Amino acid sequence: MNLIPAPFHTHARACTLAAVLVLTLAPIQAVHAANGPIRFTVAASQLQLLGIETLALRAQGEPVRVSYPAQTVLPPSAEQVISSPVAGLVVQLLAQPNQAVRPGAPLIRIASAELGQMQLQLLQANSRATLATQTAQRERSLFSEGLISQRRVQEAQAGLQEAEAALRQAKSALRLGGMSAGAIDKVAASGNPQDSLVLVAAQAGVVTEISARTGQRVDSASPLMRLAQTDTLWLEVQVPATEASAWPPGTKLKVKGRDIAASVVGSSALVATGSQMLAVRALVDGNSGLRPGELVSVETSMGNAATGWDLPLSALARDGAEAYIFVRTAEGFEARPVKVLASAGQRVRVQADAKAGEQVAISGVVALKGAWLDAREAKDAKDSKGSK
Repeated sequence: MNLIPAPFHTHARACTLAAVLVLTLAPIQAVHAANGPIRFTVAASQLQLLGIETLALRAQGEPVRVSYPAQTVLPPSAEQVISSPVAGLVVQLLAQPNQAVRPGAPLIRIASAELGQMQLQLLQANSRATLATQTAQRERSLFSEGLISQRRVQEAQAGLQEAEAALRQAKSALRLGGMSAGAIDKVAASGNPQDSLVLVAAQAGVVTEISARTGQRVDSASPLMRLAQTDTLWLEVQVPATEASAWPPGTKLKVKGRDIAASVVGSSALVATGSQMLAVRALVDGNSGLRPGELVSVETSMGNAATGWDLPLSALARDGAEAYIFVRTAEGFEARPVKVLASAGQRVRVQADAKAGEQVAISGVVALKGAWLDAREAKDAKDSKGSK
């Protein structure tokens, strides 16, 4: 049975008045133990008169299943933003919306004066490093022949180290600017700077958004395109904050109407102020065919099949925040507290201290609640009198 958590709306005051009116048809005797549940006598001949019907409790074959709305979302690690590393002009779009791309696939070509200046710095640093290397080799050779002092060798070596550090910095700036290591070495070796930069995909994915246009001038760090890895998806489930403890990591979920499973990986640390709902995230198993943003409904097992009882909603009686059922006894009925697991329509699943085969009232509960409240008042009055 698929159940959706829902509050139970009862009108205790109206129910009690109705019970009093019905119970005037025949006297009902209240009996109770000193420290046990309150019992009250109802003659068998009165059951039909009061419209009371009972149902035998039966062991359930499966645990209660509850349903919640969910949305398919991308994990943060599955989305890549392609941004411009330098200021420049978008001269060519090399990918199309919804296109699947591989790592290293070209996406956007940008022409940039800033890139040209960075390549010039690379060429200058490369020339100084080459000259410093030659100088250091010559000084070491002269020192080995005893023609110069060791100080000149040390000065040449220091100059070489500075030139090499400047070259490494120039290469690092170009890598941050979007150039590959191979392209940087090619420019340094040939002395010919590139007039444009091609941005490539760092990981495989699908192009989900293109915000740049050909001919558009962009600043450094401007977002140009988005890629998503749709083979890894999360389900974000909205769960009442009061039920957060029932959703530990590892909880198994199933998408209703589809052969798709997921496992809870965590939940939000914050509760939505307006709705008091908590976002629980579950990792979808395998290639599900779901799409990011898709709205679905998920279900999971809650409670224990061995202790859960499936009853009509009419079998419940409410007293404040507590719920009760009325179990048939040899003399009449007794009220037993229950824990509501879930409800759907006119059905409810509860946990109660009960046994299979026991008879539970499923109609005429208003009359029984009135008798129970009267019996409880009589018991309270007797206990109060006895304590004086």
